[in-house]
Amino acid sequence: MIPATSFHGRSIAVFGLGGSGIATAQALLAGGASVLAWDDNPQRIALAAAEGIETVDLRQADWSQLAALLIAPGVPLTHPRPHWCVDLAKAAGVEIIGDVELFARERRAHAPQSPFIAVTGTNGKSTTTALTAHVLTSAGRDVQMGGNIGRAVMTLDPFAGNRHYVVECSSYQIDLAPSLDPTIGILLNLSPDHLDRHGTMKNYASLKERLVLGSRVPIVGMDDAHCRVIAARLEDAGRKAMRISTSHALDDGFYANGPLLMRVDGGRATPLFSLEGIGSLRGRHNAQNALAAAAACLSCGLTVAQIEAGFRSFPGLVHRMEQVGRKAHVLFINDSKATNAEAVAPALSSFSRIYWIAGGLAKEGGIESLRPYFSRVAKAYLIGEAAPAFAATLGEATDFEISGTMEAAVEHAARDAAQDPVGEAVVLLSPACASFDQFRNFEVRGEAFRQAVLSLAGVEPIRGTGK
Repeated sequence: MIPATSFHGRSIAVFGLGGSGIATAQALLAGGASVLAWDDNPQRIALAAAEGIETVDLRQADWSQLAALLIAPGVPLTHPRPHWCVDLAKAAGVEIIGDVELFARERRAHAPQSPFIAVTGTNGKSTTTALTAHVLTSAGRDVQMGGNIGRAVMTLDPFAGNRHYVVECSSYQIDLAPSLDPTIGILLNLSPDHLDRHGTMKNYASLKERLVLGSRVPIVGMDDAHCRVIAARLEDAGRKAMRISTSHALDDGFYANGPLLMRVDGGRATPLFSLEGIGSLRGRHNAQNALAAAAACLSCGLTVAQIEAGFRSFPGLVHRMEQVGRKAHVLFINDSKATNAEAVAPALSSFSRIYWIAGGLAKEGGIESLRPYFSRVAKAYLIGEAAPAFAATLGEATDFEISGTMEAAVEHAARDAAQDPVGEAVVLLSPACASFDQFRNFEVRGEAFRQAVLSLAGVEPIRGTGK
């Protein structure tokens, strides 16, 4: 835990008592603050009280005595309308922050020399965060990883020496971190997302821009128009943006030429290394993640050889293009996190011969947008409520069956893939659906796939997978 000394001797309100909220309240208490905590959910209030945190209905609090309101990322700050606790804080002139802001203040106060790498973007930020942390760790650096991935940021180990912090930041967290100032800030990409929370794409993009604007070394993806505008604005302000691209060569920065990663410095392009054969980093989307991680690790002083070694030992993220096992020429991939068609597209684009398990609780639009990839699908195995609708979309474009259950889908897909004469066949769970018709969440769905695969005779688990 990082004791939050910024509010030592003062009273601070904490609203939102999920995992990060309780962790932040405990960090504030450890730093000598007085905490008044509350939530709209009585069960969470009881959990906080059981942890020794004072709980007070903030509607009855004396806001003139409060130094700040710290809210959990999921509590609405502006859209669709501010939460009632936000209204109370604004009326009293009390600042409103989140745990990432608290982390940034503590780092400035106690260890400004500690490298702080912050990662954001609409897609790929979890993989980039995990990959960067893995490479740094494999090179012998002291690394802590958290934020929107894994551990709540205030539960990370305290600042010490040259400890590196690699933190994934959602737009919600950035919205609550007005003084965010990472050593290295990564903005991967931008596409419409969370607009119910941020109101407009312009608001959403401006929040993401904050992260790189406050960073000492900004790394910006150049494969969408929003990020290109942000990079140009940074440079108009006299800030050199480290640019990355998977779609075209650059005059300066880093780009991918197929699986080969290239660095351009002073107009001279030199190869770094190839992603060929790194199963956990297949596909163009992962090339962008790899470029960002490589740029960040080079900025931290790692050698190209250290970075390549770290990439080659990276196991990938659980439930996101996760390699579960192999049987002869058949590879089994768990992409349960792909809960809509847009998230499935990278997986379908990464393989040429796919036995595709899809379905669940359908999202708006279904799988129609994936039609350009149907030629890669040898056969589809449809499960859950969406099966009839998906079957209608697939039509005569590719062979399919309505398997019904995960176990049947895995068994049938494995049987058919084993008989495929191609060099490598892939049994891919990439559902394009929510899980709630059959499973509690996508993690449980992915675990069901993993267990079904590993129960097949002759399947060899791929090291690094697991919960």
